[in-house]
Amino acid sequence: MAGRLIHLNTAGAGRVPREVRRTMADVLDQEAATGCYETEGHLDGIVNDEMYRRLARVLGASVEDVAVFDSATRAWCSVVPRLGLGPGDRVWVTPYEYAGNLIPLFNLRDRTGCRIEVVPTLPDGDLDLDWMAAHIADDVALVSVTHIPSGCGIVNPVEEIGRLLAPYRCFYAVDACQSVGQIPVDVARIGCQLLTGAGRKFLRGPRGTAFAYVAPELRTALATDFHDLHVARIDSATGYRVHDGSARSLELAERSTAAMAGFNTALTLFEEGTPFDNKEVFEALRATLAGVPDVDLVAPGTQQSGILSFRHPAVPAGTIVARLAEQRINAWKIVGHHTPLYMAERGVDTAVRVSTHYYNTVDEIDRFGGALREILRERA
Repeated sequence: MAGRLIHLNTAGAGRVPREVRRTMADVLDQEAATGCYETEGHLDGIVNDEMYRRLARVLGASVEDVAVFDSATRAWCSVVPRLGLGPGDRVWVTPYEYAGNLIPLFNLRDRTGCRIEVVPTLPDGDLDLDWMAAHIADDVALVSVTHIPSGCGIVNPVEEIGRLLAPYRCFYAVDACQSVGQIPVDVARIGCQLLTGAGRKFLRGPRGTAFAYVAPELRTALATDFHDLHVARIDSATGYRVHDGSARSLELAERSTAAMAGFNTALTLFEEGTPFDNKEVFEALRATLAGVPDVDLVAPGTQQSGILSFRHPAVPAGTIVARLAEQRINAWKIVGHHTPLYMAERGVDTAVRVSTHYYNTVDEIDRFGGALREILRERA
């Protein structure tokens, strides 16, 4: 027996805590006993109030400015494609943009005639902030920055970028899927008007939970009327959803009460003291991979988080992931076209991604390193 499971795939989905699983099971039992709508009504104070307040505190936002979705991509697509851009507008993205965010931006470009420009990077992979400062102007309508990409661990300086953009009319959007729960995130300090994230990753919530912070000025700019809104806050007396002017007006209509209650429990646990500092474990992971012969690290940037990807010239990523799984070590195979402006353009078709969280230990990294060396010796 290879020993207990080592989960190095929190960037995909974190290990869901026992308390979250228990909450979800209790909700499902209650639905079976009393009915789904009846259970939702009974839990109205949790899933339609408490959860939003906890999420707002985690993000440093006002409760009226947060909304929940079933995926972060859905949250993004509920806002960005509705921006009223035109041929004279420029949109900035970074090379670390996720494909799920780029596709609606490309569709927006094709529909409106706006231009998309890619912010260049320095030789070490950091974003070129001097270039941004030199080229920002009032024709830049939207700037999209991925805080931490899913395929590598660079931490982009979202607060510094926010200060740079503040004097200009552009909207600032931040993809925080891999940062919320891993490092401190505060929308006021960032200065963004849109921030999206997933509940299932470093917050350790259930799958099917995600969220967005949408600033009032961005909601106003969307210029939608009631009939254009998919959903808004639930009216507990009628069961219908009504437009109330908050960010919830952008939500999707159907959602799982069990998932929402479980997400509330995950947020509760996070607020109660999930530690951010796992630097020792991440440094052990990086040192371990750097010491394995022929391993090529995909690790741009001067500031790194708990995510690393790597390749080996002779052993495919899928083989490495499968062999690690046989030894009860979770890693993940990533594909370059998920981050096409960075990975695919640099010839990274596939790679192995490993990610650490506060529940990982240096001993686990040692065991991972030994297993990886053994796999590469066998297969190379």
